[in-house]
Amino acid sequence: MSAKLVLKMRQSIDGFVCNSHGDESFLFSHIDAEALEWETKHLWQAGLHLMGRNLYHTMAAYWPTSDLPPAAPMNQIPKVIFSTTLSDPSWGPTQIASGDLAREINRLKLESKKELLAHGGVSFAQSLSKLNLIDEYRLLIHPVALGCGKSCITVPLNLKLTSSHVFASGVVALIYARE
Repeated sequence: MSAKLVLKMRQSIDGFVCNSHGDESFLFSHIDAEALEWETKHLWQAGLHLMGRNLYHTMAAYWPTSDLPPAAPMNQIPKVIFSTTLSDPSWGPTQIASGDLAREINRLKLESKKELLAHGGVSFAQSLSKLNLIDEYRLLIHPVALGCGKSCITVPLNLKLTSSHVFASGVVALIYARE
């Protein structure tokens, strides 16, 4: 049995993870202690954290010195970075995958005993979605509408809601499985 691939993304109520210029700062004003606890619990379920090179650099600059609850699983759980240019990752434990995305994901699914948790960025999430590799979508919907921006899903999908949770901050966690 293979592990499932979960995509965890934060987004606006109109489905954008960032504005047209890549700014996602609107997301961070709605994160409360309850949402951090929920997120931390879900982070610990992963056997591997997957991400693209750009997000890796952002996270590698933040998590090693953070004292927020998600820092422990972000720092301790091994990471796989999908990149053809990154050669010497400084934030470990980390390995680099530079082959065909679908082939690499399928290999990791077969090798892992726990779920694979994909963190954006936008282009990485779009690639996973287009290739129909994502088994579960964990979307944290923030009470903000952008009107335009970049979405993590750019292809039609049929999904089944399996869980939801509303946080006091107005953020709603929605978990969808692929039908």
